Amino acid sequence: MNAIAIGLGILTMTTTLSLADQAGKPVLNHTMKSIDGKDVDLAKTFKGKVVLFVNVASACGYTPQYEGLQALHQKYAAKGLVVVGVPSNEFGSQEPGSNEEIAEFCKSKFKVSFPMMAKVQIKGATACGLYKDLTSKESNPAHAGEVGWNFTKFLVDKNGACVGRFNSGVDPSDAKLAEAIEKALGN
Repeated sequence: MNAIAIGLGILTMTTTLSLADQAGKPVLNHTMKSIDGKDVDLAKTFKGKVVLFVNVASACGYTPQYEGLQALHQKYAAKGLVVVGVPSNEFGSQEPGSNEEIAEFCKSKFKVSFPMMAKVQIKGATACGLYKDLTSKESNPAHAGEVGWNFTKFLVDKNGACVGRFNSGVDPSDAKLAEAIEKALGN
């Protein structure tokens, strides 16, 4: 009987590991620069938090989503959500400004108070490490694929695994996004 119990324990562990692998590997094992030039160790800074990474741009048709992202930040920050803006100029050259100009635009136009990273590349061979992991089939099998446009949203759970991806047209006020955030927060 003990051998059967031990065998079942091993089977259960194997199944759990398999499910964890399907959910994706932690994607926060990177250091990035904040918009004001400081190093941000993503794993340490966002440990135990749910993070919504959004590649942002100041001159895009979706730029008004900053307002909704700020609303998400205000609504869920106390519960453990961090919205993180990641500027990129790869789609229609819609983020041409310097980091200082981007920061000023976000604060003056949309009163953004959530963390903003320095402008980076998010696709192709020159993509920053975070976006390589977010779009990789190896680290993010369920939500992989190249980013198609500005304001694509990646939801990362408290363990650092990507648990959701929402394309540009999904407004921050969308019920499906709120549902995914609340599930990741454990609400």
